[in-house]
Amino acid sequence: MPRKKVYYRPLPRISELSRPFWEASREHRLVVQWCGACEGSLYPASPTCHRCWSAELEWRAVSGRGVVLASAVYHRAFHPAFKEAVPYNVVLVELEEGPRIVSNLVPEQTVEIPRNLPVVACFEDVTPQITLVKFRRAGEE
Repeated sequence: MPRKKVYYRPLPRISELSRPFWEASREHRLVVQWCGACEGSLYPASPTCHRCWSAELEWRAVSGRGVVLASAVYHRAFHPAFKEAVPYNVVLVELEEGPRIVSNLVPEQTVEIPRNLPVVACFEDVTPQITLVKFRRAGEE
């Protein structure tokens, strides 16, 4: 019988506020909050809109398509669990719908990642409860 893969890195803490995001991610869907008052999108989850302060919020599916605004390659592990991953990248992705998400570009790449690189969301099932949202180059889905 094959050994079960164990995930050793820190996991997100799921709150009642963020639960819809993590439940959708587990289903390999990307959702963000949407304000019914001003029609703006929000990420991360918030109890009120950061534009108009309305609490009229709902979760909506988004395309998962976006562009890399910024990236960095980490050559030092700032947490012991990432020691084996060094070097690894971190990207700031702006989704077509507006929100920005910090994640990784996969497969793991440590070369310079160009600004405005088109990307699409993908999902990494790390535990039965947690699926992480990552990104890959558009066209390489």
